[in-house]
Amino acid sequence: MQICVERFTVTKRSPLTISRGTNHGNTNLWLRIFAEGYEGWGEASPVVHGAHAQTTEDLAKALESIGPQLAGCHPLDRQQIADRVRSLPSAARAAIDLALWDWAGKRSGLPLWQLWGGDRERIPPISVTIGIGSPAAARERVQQWRSVIETPWLKLKLGSPEGLAADRALVEAVLAEAPTAKILVDANGGWDLAGAIEMARWLADRGVVYLEQPLPVGQETQLAELKARSPLPIFVDESCFDERDIPQLAPHIHGINIKLMKSGGLTAATRLVATARACGLQVMFGCYSDSALANTAALQLGPWADYLDLDSHLNLMDDPFVGAAIAPGGRLLPPIELGLGVQRRDQPAIEEP
Repeated sequence: MQICVERFTVTKRSPLTISRGTNHGNTNLWLRIFAEGYEGWGEASPVVHGAHAQTTEDLAKALESIGPQLAGCHPLDRQQIADRVRSLPSAARAAIDLALWDWAGKRSGLPLWQLWGGDRERIPPISVTIGIGSPAAARERVQQWRSVIETPWLKLKLGSPEGLAADRALVEAVLAEAPTAKILVDANGGWDLAGAIEMARWLADRGVVYLEQPLPVGQETQLAELKARSPLPIFVDESCFDERDIPQLAPHIHGINIKLMKSGGLTAATRLVATARACGLQVMFGCYSDSALANTAALQLGPWADYLDLDSHLNLMDDPFVGAAIAPGGRLLPPIELGLGVQRRDQPAIEEP
């Protein structure tokens, strides 16, 4: 098995502001593995929060150093590979895992969702993200998204440094612009407990569906009180990095946000899904500044998700990859091509039948 790693830069059409700051784009990594005449593709993108932060440089060094250690492995030697990559940053493991699955799908002659027995008709619509900003900017962003994909689901980023009044103004502006939209709210840990309780009640009165990561990482002990006093379901993202976090969180939340880069890939994501379901939780899949490669990979598990927030590639000016197809109702469908079904943009795309 041979490994090749290349860097590529992606730039957002609309920069995304959340409670921690503004992102304009990333430098991500494209990983390819080669064996038996087949080629598998994976992606690593930076993880930017807390103790788990992983820069592009961290990921590049990790992947370049592991290459010689995997050279003697076959892509089907999954246990051996897992042992050798265990100490790598999660996004580096994700790139390798995605590439191994892409390779396995191509070798087996099946797209991954079909190899796993998934039903594409069960894939829910995606949500598209409205970042923190002025009410006018929020209304304009809703209009921009309508020109890209017609989905009823909007995710609003709250936790503005300007306070709860600014958060309320953004919500009211979006509701005025899209009165029939289904609204999700993600505070990215931008509220304290009192503010989260206040906003949960206010948002519930306006028909919001659920509240994601209302409290900062490190304040998980307060989730029990929040759950008891919130009329909205509570999901966590930054507080749930992998499946080991779920059992202690489960009594105090309603769902988790799974991201391939923080979990370590598709194999790890299936463990999170199984653990969450065993604990009676709902699951959603989210993304960072991922290209169509990583988002199409996550979509292979779409039939097992309650919610999907896989919109990052739709906001890129220079995504080098083509994968998931936009379908009616705001849905993304994984390709029918083998493995992940992702192609380079400079190659002819195969249209959905």
